[in-house]
Amino acid sequence: MDDSLTVPEALAPELVGKEAQLVAWFRSHGSALIGYSGGVDSAYLACVALEAVGAEHVLAVIGRSASFPLEQWARARDVADQFGMPVLELDTDEMHDPRYVSNPGNRCYYCKTELWGKLVPLARSRTLAVVVDGSNYDDLADYRPGRQAGREHGVASPLAELRFTKDDIRALSRARGIPTWAQPSSPCLSSRLPHGTEVTPLRLRKVENAERALRAMGVTGNLRVRYHGETARLEMDQDQMEYWGAAVRRADVRRAVGAAGFARVEMDLRGFRSGGLNDLTREERADARVLDLMEND
Repeated sequence: MDDSLTVPEALAPELVGKEAQLVAWFRSHGSALIGYSGGVDSAYLACVALEAVGAEHVLAVIGRSASFPLEQWARARDVADQFGMPVLELDTDEMHDPRYVSNPGNRCYYCKTELWGKLVPLARSRTLAVVVDGSNYDDLADYRPGRQAGREHGVASPLAELRFTKDDIRALSRARGIPTWAQPSSPCLSSRLPHGTEVTPLRLRKVENAERALRAMGVTGNLRVRYHGETARLEMDQDQMEYWGAAVRRADVRRAVGAAGFARVEMDLRGFRSGGLNDLTREERADARVLDLMEND
């Protein structure tokens, strides 16, 4: 197998060295099954694994459920097709687990327990040496209950182990021509519902349809449509918030989000904040940092 890397020399030597370590990590195991969502991290991880050990020794698995956005699935398939990545799709059943549906603070634990409970036996049946996820070094500083499920099932996290930050992964993905390098983070749709709000397919579809409509209008960067019953509360990057929150564009935003089934639309004036939904649920609706887009233009 060719020992060369496709990363150009223009990259910082530290990054080239990290990727060499990742290639060596995969080659030391010989084969791998990758939990593959098509996000920034898992796309990069799968592409390096493919180069390191070859297509016959890699399988990227997409877990499909109501919480997985259709557009993200399409991106995952596009990247796989572009790089010749072997992919398998399977359905996961977390929506039938009442512990997950009740949406507790550790909801992700039950989702990942379901996922790894299917992927680990699958890897064993195909004699793949290791199951890996795309957790990176930055994730270790955040509350990630899903990681506990991974540890319980023996899932490896080489990006975290080798101290790849999100910025590292984006830079290396760009150098490789992986189109996800600039893609905003996109956690599952259930993350748009406040903890304690029951997760249902209908609520997830409302959120997904609203976000898709806003993207079609031209919203770029980070975007979350937070579900608050009949109200959709929007989080965007500051530049997008200033543009789409302007009085002359509010009617367009209302129509797009209203077509998804929401009766009211608000915008969080603090902009996008990862994990910010549950802080908002503890605030009064009259908080001056929330812009009511239902007001007259």
